[in-house]
Amino acid sequence: MKKSKNTLTIRGLDDRIIERLKARARTKGRSLEADLRDLLIHTSRQPLILDALAEADRIAAMTSGGR
Repeated sequence: MKKSKNTLTIRGLDDRIIERLKARARTKGRSLEADLRDLLIHTSRQPLILDALAEADRIAAMTSGGR
């Protein structure tokens, strides 16, 4: 199976933010790209709080008192 190699461009970031991100990556001995890739992968695997809230609302609606 061949992995897709997509590109993500983020425009309009302040130079100070980029420098802080580069410094953060350097402290871990990593490139900015590698550090951001891992951050995005990790973040994409986390459940959204909105999903949990929607589930709570769904359960509450099934009870007699609701929310």
